[in-house]
Amino acid sequence: MKTVREMKIVSHDASQLRSLDELMRVFGSAKRYAFNRLLEGRNAKDIIKHLPHQFQLNKRFAEDAVLLVQSLISSQRELLPIRLENVRAKIEKTEKKIDEYQHGRKIPKKVDLSTCLDGLHRRLEKLKSKEAELQRHLEQGTIPRVIFGGKENFYKRLKGKITNEEWKDLRSNQLYARGDKSKKGNLNIRLTYDDKTYQCYVEIANPLGQPKGKHAPRLRFPVSVPEKYEEEIIDLVMGEQVGVNAKGKPIIKYRPYTVEIKRKNGEYYIHLIYEEEVYGRELAYDEPIQAERIAGMDINIDRIAVSIVSKQGNFLKSKVFYCHELEYVRTNKRNNIVGETVRDVYDWLLQENVGAVVIENIQLRQQHDTDKRFNRLTHNFKKKKLTDTIIRRGLRLGFRIKKVNPAYTSVIGRFKYMKKYGLSVHESAALVIGRRGLGHQERLPKELMDIIKTKVKRHLIAVLGSMEESYKQSKSGTKQRQYIMMLQKIENFKQEHEWSLWNILHKFCWMNQYQIQLREV
Repeated sequence: MKTVREMKIVSHDASQLRSLDELMRVFGSAKRYAFNRLLEGRNAKDIIKHLPHQFQLNKRFAEDAVLLVQSLISSQRELLPIRLENVRAKIEKTEKKIDEYQHGRKIPKKVDLSTCLDGLHRRLEKLKSKEAELQRHLEQGTIPRVIFGGKENFYKRLKGKITNEEWKDLRSNQLYARGDKSKKGNLNIRLTYDDKTYQCYVEIANPLGQPKGKHAPRLRFPVSVPEKYEEEIIDLVMGEQVGVNAKGKPIIKYRPYTVEIKRKNGEYYIHLIYEEEVYGRELAYDEPIQAERIAGMDINIDRIAVSIVSKQGNFLKSKVFYCHELEYVRTNKRNNIVGETVRDVYDWLLQENVGAVVIENIQLRQQHDTDKRFNRLTHNFKKKKLTDTIIRRGLRLGFRIKKVNPAYTSVIGRFKYMKKYGLSVHESAALVIGRRGLGHQERLPKELMDIIKTKVKRHLIAVLGSMEESYKQSKSGTKQRQYIMMLQKIENFKQEHEWSLWNILHKFCWMNQYQIQLREV
């Protein structure tokens, strides 16, 4: 499992820091040069041979610069179809809104109709221009323009909000070196530990100050290591003794680690990246869970609900872990809250002797709309970050992790287990997720089946009768077809997938005429 640890350089040696800044500047220039040459069709090996002569970098730094821009270009090409699909979805959504406003099916709330339509038409024009641009790149095998230093910062520079010096700093604030186990973990940027002063240091090869025919001098800076990672990082950089040689000297085995140094607001941060051995394992979708107690997790923006079930699928215990601040705090604070919340979850699971965790295999769907609040929540929440943290910590602690389809877990939990066990909606959903991980099917209780086959069926027939005349004049009659399909599923429920009936129940459960009856079931 790939692990990233962040540390900080705590040196006040102005001379060495200037040397590090200059090395970063040259590395950034070499990276941009390699990027442009690759887009021109030049061979990567030829670029690597050329970089040391033009930029005075050693071969390994040159290879790392080319590797970074190759990854950037390949990721841009992979993202093109996704970006094009998202733009087309936004175009479809915008066209639908224009049609609804023009035909009176929707009324603007904050502005008058003409202003609203004018804004939507301008948005549509901009999106279609973006679609044409992305389609052209896809057909020609090119990528959209990449701005080193960031697009937002580029426009700040154009508007004079940042100086030219600040813009140059933003374009040259990175130094990168791959790991190599044959070179004590990393040749160009190496971490060391002084067991006399109990201090970690980073040593950086500086080929810019290299005398001809000699090894490159090394810049050496003390490093501040977070206390909770200190032992782990010291073990990594010191290596492991695997024996002694013929002269009686110890043979040390080193693990490779990659180092990236980033400068931000005048501070220098080290990102240490290495493969960590874990004791847990991710299970395949159809792989059985071998554990006596299993935890199902329902993950939401403001809370994680956890329900523990036995291997037979019986409910044992549940608990909710709240994290309301995730909705609005900044990135660093949010990451800290995620880490602390997930830690509390696993501390409780270890106390309860749980051996496996089942989570939702889900992503927040984009609405492709102008709903600023929803866009902010889905962007800031970083559900992938929370899910990844749950998986990583679980694997590190030796848990078995399984992902399941989350379809209708909240609906099933609400109507099947919420009243039975006195749980909240989220705890009930977590119970369903845990049972689904064990392979249990969730069929509708007899009481709910009777409601669907009588009241819901009668309501559908009545609605279709009242809709008949209005939909004769409609071009599509989409809603009518949906209701007809629901009736067919109710008639042939034995041949339908069990989720079909839960879907019908979900669509009708909060209608006023059935709200009380269904809540009481």
